[in-house]
Amino acid sequence: DMGDPVGAASHAKDCLAEDGTVMLIEPFARDRVEENLNPVGTLYYSASSMLCCAHSLSEEVGMALGAQAGEKRLADVFREAGFRTFRKASETPFNLILEAKP
Repeated sequence: DMGDPVGAASHAKDCLAEDGTVMLIEPFARDRVEENLNPVGTLYYSASSMLCCAHSLSEEVGMALGAQAGEKRLADVFREAGFRTFRKASETPFNLILEAKP
């Protein structure tokens, strides 16, 4: 997990051409915990709690989104970083493919 996902997204935005796109591939997660209580979600939550969140909390900002942030929370991160559009481009049972544009 990144310690400062808003800062990382902001830096990506600064590096993009005006018509550029950031493609984000994340572990599959819905926005609410109860929607992720399945075998894959359980695996992702355990890894996220033990590795991702612990690492993020050790960083200066320490946002601790974890591997199960979901589309809405990730959209909030990218909007806070100055992106105007954010959408789910695709999904699989294991990944969300998200698109952000300045």
